[in-house]
Amino acid sequence: MRQVLADCSASISELKKNPTALLNEADGAAIAILNHNKPTAYLVPAETYEWLMDRLDDYELGQLVESRRLHLSDAVEVSLDDL
Repeated sequence: MRQVLADCSASISELKKNPTALLNEADGAAIAILNHNKPTAYLVPAETYEWLMDRLDDYELGQLVESRRLHLSDAVEVSLDDL
């Protein structure tokens, strides 16, 4: 059985019936959407999704920086005055 990674859960039928009430009841928390008692999707508030995307961008940028730091010998030195 798959783990449900949310404190709130609802069936797809409940979501179809009254999505606004479901969101209000969750009070900003993520909601696991279940199909036959298995999580098929997670509904997260827009603010949380935007925060997650920012964190993912920061992580990916950090990974790029680290990979480039490993290859400092390939770097070309440039003077800011030359730019």
